[in-house]
Amino acid sequence: MPKCPHPRRAPSPSDVERRLDALEARFQGRGRDLEELLASRGISRRSFLKWTSMMTAALWLPPTFERSVARAAAVATRVPVVWLHLQECTGCTESALRTAYPGISELILEYLSFDYHETIMAPAGEAAEKSLEDTLENHRGAYLCVMEGSIPTAMDGKFLRLGPKGETGLSLARRVAAGAKAVIAIGHCASYGGPQAAAPNPTGAKPVHEALGIQTIRIPGCPYNGVNLVGTILHLLLTGEVPALVDGRPAWAYSKRIHDTCPRRAHFDAGEFVEQWGDEGARKGFCLYKVGCKGPYTWNNCNEMQWNEAASFPIRAGHGCIGCSEDAFWDDMAPLEKPLADGAVAIPFLKGVEGSVDTVGWTLIGATAVGIAGHAVYSAAMKKSKPGQDGEEGSHGA
Repeated sequence: MPKCPHPRRAPSPSDVERRLDALEARFQGRGRDLEELLASRGISRRSFLKWTSMMTAALWLPPTFERSVARAAAVATRVPVVWLHLQECTGCTESALRTAYPGISELILEYLSFDYHETIMAPAGEAAEKSLEDTLENHRGAYLCVMEGSIPTAMDGKFLRLGPKGETGLSLARRVAAGAKAVIAIGHCASYGGPQAAAPNPTGAKPVHEALGIQTIRIPGCPYNGVNLVGTILHLLLTGEVPALVDGRPAWAYSKRIHDTCPRRAHFDAGEFVEQWGDEGARKGFCLYKVGCKGPYTWNNCNEMQWNEAASFPIRAGHGCIGCSEDAFWDDMAPLEKPLADGAVAIPFLKGVEGSVDTVGWTLIGATAVGIAGHAVYSAAMKKSKPGQDGEEGSHGA
């Protein structure tokens, strides 16, 4: 179970304002003006202020920082970003940039000042390479590096070559990371290696922090949630520091289990479960644990942030969590539509919310029996964790 660090003391408002002044002066004239961008998309000032309040609270900052968060959001569209595509499917980019009804977070991501992003940048070939090299030289120590995908390391990285000169992904990632203000690994592949790293792993695929031997800010998920990337960028702009991390992930976004804030939690506590797809329990919105929901083992804020302007997320749509923000979920969480055979989740012994059951007792499919708690309304989940596996500064008590 991840150990959540103590929240850091909020930075001084005056220090934050001075920092934003400096960033605005340095990057003046770059990128798109956020206020004009929002107006062009019909997003009102009131909606922007509501979003600002939400992000301020999500980042564990007091309400007095709402004005600073609004300024940081405007600066975010001007700070140079180098976004590398490595061994992946581009699903994380597609998730953030191809929504039909983009909210403020999606618009900020869409209009970040991408000095290099192979999927969306206009230049190609030598012109694209020149843009990259100019950024590495002119903005060293100031640009943000976002990496999407794992890094193949076998055969000195020769399984992945990029650009007109055929540079390996491993070599490119090292060069770009060396001069970045921060390296952010987005999605499961960059954070934990993705399915490419599954046995037998012929390409030697590794997550970014392992392949490069550096600290990264990991924002896992398959795909990741764009709000978590925007919030992390805002924190970096406001404080100039990496946010408090838990197992390498921003604590503000990954310190609670899906199970803890699940909209179906009352049904779990009442012992009301979907037994099979399409049954009466499914129509009533019962708990999805018996059909494989991995919410008790998964640390993420999907319930709170959701996707596409909080339109939905898997559990609301009727499918259980598959644990995609956890290390090796494709192995450890399988089979995805059955409960874990070695899981230890206490099933409560309570009257059903719908008045349909008085007692609950059942056995996990395929293996160990699950004990019945006398009056439990809270389940303890066991998760295989690797505390401090990277020796990351800021993890576990940062």
